[in-house]
Amino acid sequence: MNKSLVIIPTFNEKENIEDIIRVVFDLQSEFDVLVVDDNSPDGTADIVKKLQAEFDCLHLLERAGKAGLGTAYIAGFHFALDAGYEYIFEMDADFSHNPSDLIHLRDACKNQGYDVAIGSRYISGVNVVNWPMDRVLMSYCASMYVQFITGIPIKDTTAGFKCYTRKVLETIHPDNVHFVGYAFQIEMKFLAWKYGFKIKEVPIIFTDRTKGQSKMSRGIFKEAVFGVIQMKMKSLFKKYIPV
Repeated sequence: MNKSLVIIPTFNEKENIEDIIRVVFDLQSEFDVLVVDDNSPDGTADIVKKLQAEFDCLHLLERAGKAGLGTAYIAGFHFALDAGYEYIFEMDADFSHNPSDLIHLRDACKNQGYDVAIGSRYISGVNVVNWPMDRVLMSYCASMYVQFITGIPIKDTTAGFKCYTRKVLETIHPDNVHFVGYAFQIEMKFLAWKYGFKIKEVPIIFTDRTKGQSKMSRGIFKEAVFGVIQMKMKSLFKKYIPV
């Protein structure tokens, strides 16, 4: 077993899943992969099962149905902690996150002393490819909104490409994270910051998917907008003891 686990949540990603797995395992640095599949009707899990015969470090967690991005990652976090991994990654299946950047995220945590490394679209300008302008503006303004409400010193608060050290997840404890959609990404960063962990934004180039369909919806966006206020209000009545 390697010390690094890449968690990839999937729902109907048959066009991408084999390619993304092969690219990760082709990296010069060693990573294990856990696919958390929400009973994809398109047979995503079946593709992963076939690849398991080829890759010993490929794991599959099958869930009964689509239950949200946050709960998929929480299930993956439990798997990672139980299995003893030291560096735990979040990454999309659709190549919007470049797998080669996994090495840079891990380097920030392993060799530079950071506890969380974020693949950031906005730390050095706006590095987004193939998104329509309205979606770029929505994403960028959402991050500014989160910064304004919470005070968190992170440029890309909604980023979903990250590396956590084990101690971050042990301190936060996955079951204490309440949001299930993309607000989950905000809450995880907020909790890591409140507990005093060192966070670094690593510049990346985000490229929109070319295969499959986006899972973004109005409900997910609404949860993020109103959830941030709720999260901030609750934090005012809670004491966070820095690690």
